[in-house]
Amino acid sequence: MSSQERQKANEARVIHLRPVKAAPNPAPSKEPAAGKEPLWRDVVGDVLRSERLAQERTLKDVADAARISMPYLSELERGRKEASSEVLAAAAHALGLGLPDLLSLAQTRLAGLPRARPARASFQG
Repeated sequence: MSSQERQKANEARVIHLRPVKAAPNPAPSKEPAAGKEPLWRDVVGDVLRSERLAQERTLKDVADAARISMPYLSELERGRKEASSEVLAAAAHALGLGLPDLLSLAQTRLAGLPRARPARASFQG
C-alpha cells in the first residue's frame, strides 16, 4: 500500500468535531399564504404582542397581571392557542384595553390584510 493510499484511508476515518454550519432558515412569514384567509387567533395574537411591545412590557409582566401563565400568553401571541373570551378579556385588561378595544384592533388589522378569494361552490343538481 502506497503512502498516498494510506493517507486516503486515514482521511476517511477523520471525524470532524465541529459541525458544519447550515445556512440559517428564513423566519416563517406571519402573512397568510396567497389565497388563504388568516386565522383569527393569529390576528388577535399579533395585536396582543404589538400592544405589549408598544407599552415596553415583558411577557411575564402582562401574564402576571392577566393571571395566566407566561408560556400560555406566548402561545396566544404566536397564534398557537385559541383563547377563550375570558382569557382574551384578562389579557386585554392587563394591557389596559377592554375586550371591545382588542377586538376592534384585531378587526382593523384583519381588514388591512389582502382578501382571499372564496372558492366557488358548484352545485350539480
